[in-house]
Amino acid sequence: MANHPSAAKRHRQSLKRQARNKAVKTRIKNVVKAVRQALAEKSTENANAALKIASAVLDRAASNKVIHWKKAGRCIGRLQTAINKMAASV
Repeated sequence: MANHPSAAKRHRQSLKRQARNKAVKTRIKNVVKAVRQALAEKSTENANAALKIASAVLDRAASNKVIHWKKAGRCIGRLQTAINKMAASV
């Protein structure tokens, strides 16, 4: 454990941030999984609805610096491309 009060505070803060970041990253995984599930079911409407939620969650995580903003954009772009390919093939 930390010997100085400032180091103890930094440790407490890092534990709070770690828990918050873990929750956000888990949420990201779940919403992306929902989009992929809709893609697997070949449901364009459900996929678009899930993508709208996923893009909001990813953008919020990127704005709070939980993930890099380019990673968020790349993930949204790849999901959108997959939806567009599915819509074109149907």
